[in-house]
Amino acid sequence: MWLLRLLTAAGLAVDVYVHVALADAYDSVGTVISQGTLFRAQAAAAALAAVLVLVSARNRWVWAFAFLVAASALGAVLLYRYVDVGSLGPLPNMHEPLWYPKKTASAVAEAVAMVGAAVGFVTVSRYRTPSRRA
Repeated sequence: MWLLRLLTAAGLAVDVYVHVALADAYDSVGTVISQGTLFRAQAAAAALAAVLVLVSARNRWVWAFAFLVAASALGAVLLYRYVDVGSLGPLPNMHEPLWYPKKTASAVAEAVAMVGAAVGFVTVSRYRTPSRRA
C-alpha cells in the first residue's frame, strides 16, 4: 500500500510543480479569473490531495478526492488541447493546441495519480470492515 501511496502522491506532486511553475506565464490569460489563478488553485488542490494520501490513506474519501483532483486536471489539459471551448463565464479560453515538455509531464503525472487513486479507492473500499450494521 505504501508504494501505491507514494506513486499517487508523486503524480500529484509533479502536477503541483508544473502548475506552480507555469502560473506566472498564464496570469495574462483571462479577465475575471486568469488561467494563472486556476493553475495555482489546481496546484493547491493537488498538494492537499498528495498530503492526505500520504497521511490518511485508509480513508476512501481521501482516495476519491485525489482521484477527482487528478482526473479533473487531466480532463482539462486534454479538453483544452483538442477542443477550442472558448470562454466559459468567468473562465478564460485556455485552448492551447500543442504539447510541450511540462504539459506532457503534467498529463502523464495526472494519469498516474488518477489510476493510483482509483486503485487506492477500490482497495480501501474492498478491505474496509463495516463498523456498524443496519
